[in-house]
Amino acid sequence: MSAPIQHGGGLAAAAEIYGGAIEDWLDLSTGINPCPPLLPAISPRAFHRLPDRELEQSARIAAQRYYRSALRLPLPVPGTQSVIQLLPRLVRPDARVAIVWPTYGEYARVFEQAGFCVDRIDNLEAVTPAHGLVVVVNPNNPNGRAHSPTRLAELADDLAVHGGYLVVDEAFGDVLPELSVAAASHPNVVVFRSFGKFFGLAGIRLGFVIAEDGVVARFADWLGPWAVSGPALELARHFLAVDVAAIQTTIAQRCSALHRVLRGAGLVIGGHAGLLTLVEDARAGDLHAHLCRNHILTRKFDYRSDWLRFGLPADSHGDQRLADALATWSRGNA
Repeated sequence: MSAPIQHGGGLAAAAEIYGGAIEDWLDLSTGINPCPPLLPAISPRAFHRLPDRELEQSARIAAQRYYRSALRLPLPVPGTQSVIQLLPRLVRPDARVAIVWPTYGEYARVFEQAGFCVDRIDNLEAVTPAHGLVVVVNPNNPNGRAHSPTRLAELADDLAVHGGYLVVDEAFGDVLPELSVAAASHPNVVVFRSFGKFFGLAGIRLGFVIAEDGVVARFADWLGPWAVSGPALELARHFLAVDVAAIQTTIAQRCSALHRVLRGAGLVIGGHAGLLTLVEDARAGDLHAHLCRNHILTRKFDYRSDWLRFGLPADSHGDQRLADALATWSRGNA
């Protein structure tokens, strides 16, 4: 069994090492909107009964309009991690898997655990006919690298010749909707969308799979009945039908404020995807520890000791708290 991937959000573990109550920490380790919209009233029926077909269908139609997936009806799933676990079932056993790297580590872990040979590739040109499935996170986590829909369509065509699939993870796609391939007509393109990151509701564990009907049916069968809770479906039906311009504006403002703080501390921004920003610095490990001592959690990487990822502070108080901690670090390293 492979070692678990270290993800952001580990406040309890950080507090055990560096002290402090969890609620006193500033969590910048995840790419989740820190300014969620107000929750609507949820009907008691959603909690009392199993989610019925009408509720699921209305959430799917709302998702179809929001993601602009044309004739493809998105399938609600209990977080995209749940369907990442199922991806090895799509691939023929003798095929190799290519993952544009570095990116979200669970893809490689899941395929390697299933016995597949995984190639961590730097660019799309490294894909070969031996690859039965290619994973592209677009825009990418953690460095924000993006691929155009036109280039992804070309890759899908190349993969189709040999029966291969293209999986495009658009977990951070809400802030850059022009990159989305949700409306792709290619039968071998599978798109994953996250609901919780953009809307700041990661705790409800909700995502969507967008693919041709046969692939969607397979995922639905693998997940089984009632995979997504009634309250989650109600929230999807509500938020995917509202004007999200205010949410996009808030995220853009928070991102700009974060960048001002980071640049003001002399840090180099290596890329971003709205909800997350990557800093490149040879002292990243020391900076991570310094911020933890100030009860600010960021995301470090075991494969790049010079990388540190920052999520968004929720407000100007968080900006100032980060700026103050960075100022003391800068003075100590002058």
